[in-house]
Amino acid sequence: MNKNILIIGGGIIGLSSAYYLSKEGHQVTVVDQSDLSNGASYVNAGIITPSHIISLASPGMISKGMKWMLNSYSPFTISPQLTTDFIRWTWLFKKAANKTNVEKSIPIIKNINLFSKDLFEEIKKSDDFNFYYKAKGLLMYYKTDRAGEEEWNVGQKAIQEGLKVALLTAKEVTALEPHVKTNIQGAVYYHSDAHTTPCQFMEQLKTFLKNKGVQIIPNTKVTDITITNNKATSIETTEKTYSFDELIIASGAWTPILCKKLALKVPIQAGKGYRINVPKTTGISIPSILTEAKVAVTPMNGFTRFAGTMEIGGLHHKINTKRVHAIAKAAERYYTSINISQKDINNASCGLRPCSPDGLPYIGKLSKIKNITLATGHAMMGWSLGPATGKLVSELISEKKTSIDMAPFHVERYNY
Repeated sequence: MNKNILIIGGGIIGLSSAYYLSKEGHQVTVVDQSDLSNGASYVNAGIITPSHIISLASPGMISKGMKWMLNSYSPFTISPQLTTDFIRWTWLFKKAANKTNVEKSIPIIKNINLFSKDLFEEIKKSDDFNFYYKAKGLLMYYKTDRAGEEEWNVGQKAIQEGLKVALLTAKEVTALEPHVKTNIQGAVYYHSDAHTTPCQFMEQLKTFLKNKGVQIIPNTKVTDITITNNKATSIETTEKTYSFDELIIASGAWTPILCKKLALKVPIQAGKGYRINVPKTTGISIPSILTEAKVAVTPMNGFTRFAGTMEIGGLHHKINTKRVHAIAKAAERYYTSINISQKDINNASCGLRPCSPDGLPYIGKLSKIKNITLATGHAMMGWSLGPATGKLVSELISEKKTSIDMAPFHVERYNY
């Protein structure tokens, strides 16, 4: 039975959900508080990452975040907030950040990433899209023996999970990237990854959805959700009231605000990331992560993107210029042939990633209000997991068997 579905959130998760729901014949409306031209879905590194099998909630991350708090150039920082939400999230993060949980989550993260990569390729092969997509893998560059050893340990875990991974010398890296001069000891090469140009994909996705009759409503903030007899019936916005059969909350870092209206605890903290676009030719053809600096480098359609930092510090888009400069300086330390101009640095942008405490997203229906589905909490994997999440949401609402086990993404796992 076709349903009238309303999606709150027009990022990669919300629009991917709209894409698969519309293909199932449902009537879909997307509401977003922004103009749908910026944010995490537009400024991310654009990498599809089966290689990223270690969750953000790994041992020692809280300590590192606190240690680096006063260092404006650090790649990861946590700025304490005197709120119950922040304190609870930090406690849950620390509780989840142990070896047992990390090992348990490895196959879960790998499988949903591979599933999403297949879906990206399926979308790419359709006649409806012509976006930039390359499956060239990912190079994890390292400058020190310690970083190389740590990354190769992860690489060996990935090999055990069935991924193709190789340990390369600096000379072997040069053979792969002959048009770039690097200052590295070596790299761990994950063959499994792919990369895209986010803004291009998002624009094509919006155009496709509009042509298919999906209503996309920008600059509209949701102010309330009406619940009648344990069923969501409508939302109030700054513009008007919208009724629906099914509601999907895919509002990223803003999800907890909406969930409080439902008396639901969904711990999420915003993790700010920055990007610098360099339009001049860099010679880079394979995406990389500058391991010690935690900076991602992606060759995109017409430019190269340098992206990085994880800044846990509230819902705002203030740009810390020191962190932007840190990304540029890191790029120049690893790529000796690259110099990022002040103009490109000045044009930097940022986005807020929704981070769950255990590094896994929330995907699924609520138990008491069964016509509400959550799809959020993807942290740094939001871009990579967009199509997979959209497909799973569509399967749930269309009452089909889901493509993968949904238990790890249980939306009420912290609702106590």
